[in-house]
Amino acid sequence: MAIKFHERAKEFHLYNDSISYIIKVLKNGHLGHVYYGKNITDKEDFGYLIEYAKRDMAPCPFEGEHCFSLESLKQEYPTFGSGDMRYPAFEIEQEDGSRICDFKYKKFHIFKGKKTLEGLPAVYVEKEEEAETLEIILEDSFIQTEIILSYTIFERFPVITKSVQFVCENARGITLLNCMSGCLDLPDKDYEIVKLAGRWSKERQVKTAKLEYGIQSIYSMRGCSSHQFNPFLMLKRENADEFSGEVLGFSLVYSGDFLAQAEVDNFDSTRVIMGIHPNEFRWKLEKNEKFQTPEMVMVYSDNGINKMSHIYHELYRTRLVRGKWRDKERPILINNWEATYFDFNEEKILNIANKAKEIGIEFFVLDDGWFGERNQDDRSLGDWHANLKKLPGGIPGLSEKIEALGMKFGLWFEPEMTNKNSDLFRAHPEWILSDIRRNYCQSRNQYVLDFSKEEVVDYIYQQMKKILTEASVSYIKWDMNRSFSEVFSNGKGKDYQGKVRHKYILGVYRLYEKLKQEFPDILFESCASGGARFDPGLLYYAPQAWTSDNTDAVDRIKIQYGTSYVYPISSMGSHVSASPNHQVFRNTSLDTRANVAYFGTFGYELDITKLSEEELDQMKEQIIFMKKNRKLIQTGVFTRLKSPFEHNSSAWQVMSEDREEGFMAYFRILQPVYGKLERIFMKDLDPKAKYSVVECFGSRQDCGVHYGDELMYAGLSVSDYSSGITDIAREQQGDYFSRLFHIKRES
Repeated sequence: MAIKFHERAKEFHLYNDSISYIIKVLKNGHLGHVYYGKNITDKEDFGYLIEYAKRDMAPCPFEGEHCFSLESLKQEYPTFGSGDMRYPAFEIEQEDGSRICDFKYKKFHIFKGKKTLEGLPAVYVEKEEEAETLEIILEDSFIQTEIILSYTIFERFPVITKSVQFVCENARGITLLNCMSGCLDLPDKDYEIVKLAGRWSKERQVKTAKLEYGIQSIYSMRGCSSHQFNPFLMLKRENADEFSGEVLGFSLVYSGDFLAQAEVDNFDSTRVIMGIHPNEFRWKLEKNEKFQTPEMVMVYSDNGINKMSHIYHELYRTRLVRGKWRDKERPILINNWEATYFDFNEEKILNIANKAKEIGIEFFVLDDGWFGERNQDDRSLGDWHANLKKLPGGIPGLSEKIEALGMKFGLWFEPEMTNKNSDLFRAHPEWILSDIRRNYCQSRNQYVLDFSKEEVVDYIYQQMKKILTEASVSYIKWDMNRSFSEVFSNGKGKDYQGKVRHKYILGVYRLYEKLKQEFPDILFESCASGGARFDPGLLYYAPQAWTSDNTDAVDRIKIQYGTSYVYPISSMGSHVSASPNHQVFRNTSLDTRANVAYFGTFGYELDITKLSEEELDQMKEQIIFMKKNRKLIQTGVFTRLKSPFEHNSSAWQVMSEDREEGFMAYFRILQPVYGKLERIFMKDLDPKAKYSVVECFGSRQDCGVHYGDELMYAGLSVSDYSSGITDIAREQQGDYFSRLFHIKRES
C-alpha cells in the first residue's frame, strides 16, 4: 500500500496489491483523472494516459490550444461552465450571483491512517498501518475558498474512499448549491449499470440495464435513503457475472437525500457522481466556516460481483459497524408486533415471553403500542411514557419480569415522529417539519419532527434516556415510518431552509451517538417502515437493520439476495413469521421460513402461544441449530450461487474463511412438472480437500463425501423427486420448497 507523488509529472498514484488510482495536475491547475482499476506498476510519469482531443465548438482555456478542453478531459472534481458542459461535482454561488469557479491545485498532505468525519458516519481504521490518506487542497483565490479532496486507500481492501470539505475564507461568504462526495470519469461506456430498486415490502430488487447516452440515475428526495433506491450503484462490464469480469461499486455512507448517476457523453466517456441530492439544498458558508460531505466508498473487482460484495461485507462489518456488538453473535429474539399488534396487556406479553423462553429464545422485544394512549396509530408518538393500563409496572416492571425469566428485554421507539393527537404536538406544533401556516400532509397518521433543531433532538433524548436509565433495556428497535413532504423549519430564516434536510440527518446521527455513548451495551436495530433506511450511514450506529416489513420467506429470498450486493448478512434483520404470512397471505412451511431467516440475524415474529407442540419442537430444533452455527453464518464468507431474479430456483452459501465448514441453501419457488435435473455449483472450497455434505433438516439425507473440486465444478444434485431424489424427501415437495446442506471438511 502506498501513495506516491511524482513531482516532475505532478501525479499522485494510490495503489495496493489489487488496485491503482492515478490523479494528475493539469496545465490549467485543475485535477485530471488518469486511471482507476487493477494494480499497475508505479513509475514517474503516466501522462501519456491523458487523452487530449480536438472537439469542434469546444471551449478551450488556452488560446491556440484546441486540444485542451475540459469538455473532453477526464477530471477529478469538475465544475460547470469552464468548458465542461457535463453535470458538475459541485456548484458555488457567490454574493453577486456568479457561479463561475476556478479551483486550482495548491498543495497536498499524505498521512497514515484515516480521519473521522465530524458529525458524520464513515469507514474507520483501528491501526494507522491499515490505510493511507491523501488530501489535495484546491483553491479559488478570487472567491477565497478552498476545497479539500480526501482519498483513503486500504492495505488489504481494493477500496478507495472519497469525501470533500469546503472551507470558506471569504468575508462575504459563499453558498453551496451542490457538493457531491466524489466523481469518477471513465474512458468508455461499455458497462451495464446495476441498481437496487423497489418499493415498500419489495426493497432492493436487482435491476440491470446497458449504459446509454445521457443520464441514468437513482436518487431519493424523501428525507431518507428510501425503499425506492438504495444509495449504491454498480457498473459492470457486459461480460461480467457473479464470478468473473470487471465490476465497479459505489456506495454512499449517508442516510438522507442522495443522488447517484452515470452520465455518458456523445464521445462515449462516462461520468459517475454520488452525494447529497441538490434539490432543496442550499448551504450558506460564512467566513471561517466549513462544510463536510458524506463519504463515498468505491470498490473494484476483476473477479465479478460476488468479489465486490465480499469486500463490502468485510469492510462494513469490521470497519463501519462499531462497538460491543460489532463482533458479537447476535441474539435470537422474538418480537410481538405480528403476534399482537396494538392489542396486548402485560399478561399477554408475559405468556408469549414464557413460551419463548421454553424453546430457547434469548431476547423479547416489545414493539409499538406500549406508550401514551397508543391503541391505534393516530396518537401518542412523542409521548414516551408507558401506558400503565397495559403495563401496570411500566417499562421497568415489565423488563424486570422478562429478565427474571432469564431473557433480555428490548423496546421499540419511533423517536423522529409525532401525531397531532399527542402531548408533544399540543405543546410544540412548531416542532414538526412542515409550514404550520399551511395545510400539510400526514402519512400513516403521523408527522416528522424537525430534527434539524437541536432542542427537538435534546427533548427526545431526555425522554429516551429516562426510560433507558430506569428500566433494563438491552435492545432498541428504532423505527421511522414516513417520508418527508413539505419541508420547512418553523421559526427559521430563509438561509436556514436550504440546510434543513441535511441538518435533519445530522440530528438523527447526533441522537444515535448520544445514546450509544450513554448506553454502550444496547444493541440497536434501525428500521424505517421496514427497509427505507437500510444504508451504510446507519450501520455506523446500528449494526443491524430491519430488512423489510415483508416477512414472507419467498419474497425475502429476493430482498435478502439484493441486499447482499452491499451489506453483510450480519446486518439483515430476518424473522420467521406466521403462515399464512400477514403481508402476502402465502402459506409457507416452517422449514422454508427458517432456511431463509438463518441467513441474517434470525428471530421470530408470530404468536407462539397459538402453535402446536409439533411446531414448537421444530422451532426448538431451529434455535439449537442457529445458536450452534450463528458465528459461522454471521461472520463467514457469503456467496450468491443462483439468482432468484433469473430463475425459478436460487441458492446461496456461507463458508468459514478457512474453508473448513459452511452451509448451502437451495430454494425452489414453484413445483415444476417433471422438472429438469438441477445442480448447484458451490464456491470457496479447497479443491483437493474432502467435504462431507449432509442435509440439515427435512430428509437429513447424507449426500456423501466429495472433493472440493467436484462440488465446485460438477456440482451437487438438488433435483426434485420427479428427477431422482430419494423417497424420503418426496413428502417435502411442492411450492416454496427449500433444502439446507451442511458442508464440512473431512480430517
